[in-house]
Amino acid sequence: MLLVGGAVVAPFAVPQATADQEFYERIHQEFVPDPADFEAFELDVAPLEKLPDPEPVVEEVPVQAVQVAAAPPKYAGGGSPAEWMAAAGIPESEWGYVDAIISRESGWNPNATNPSSGACGLAQAYPCGKIADPYDPVANLTWANAYAQKYGGWAGAFDFWQANHWW
Repeated sequence: MLLVGGAVVAPFAVPQATADQEFYERIHQEFVPDPADFEAFELDVAPLEKLPDPEPVVEEVPVQAVQVAAAPPKYAGGGSPAEWMAAAGIPESEWGYVDAIISRESGWNPNATNPSSGACGLAQAYPCGKIADPYDPVANLTWANAYAQKYGGWAGAFDFWQANHWW
């Protein structure tokens, strides 16, 4: 077969939310946080040593507080993708599309963070700070559900995502 200046387009399978045992098991699997997601802080303790008395202060300079944004807390709760999607108000008829996207984006790990872009959470929101609690799976899916409406719902978002992304 010779193709000149053409493209071969393979039909894409539409995710099915019914009668698929793997899908059912995946969305009903309980999330268990990975201890590696939570960094342990260990402080080295050095012996105390006497410091010299400080020089007298000639002029007092007001100290201004500097606010440093803390990293959002990682998700340590439980639940399953089915519970999270229901709590986020996503209709069950769209769960197959949600599963197809979220499985590829984060593997259903609410604590997923892209080390190069900083995108985070189930739907890999970018920037991460656009969601008040980006690692909370319900908050992340609620945001993603609103975003999917730009495409007419999750089916349209899936079609766009599949055609322009990353499948």
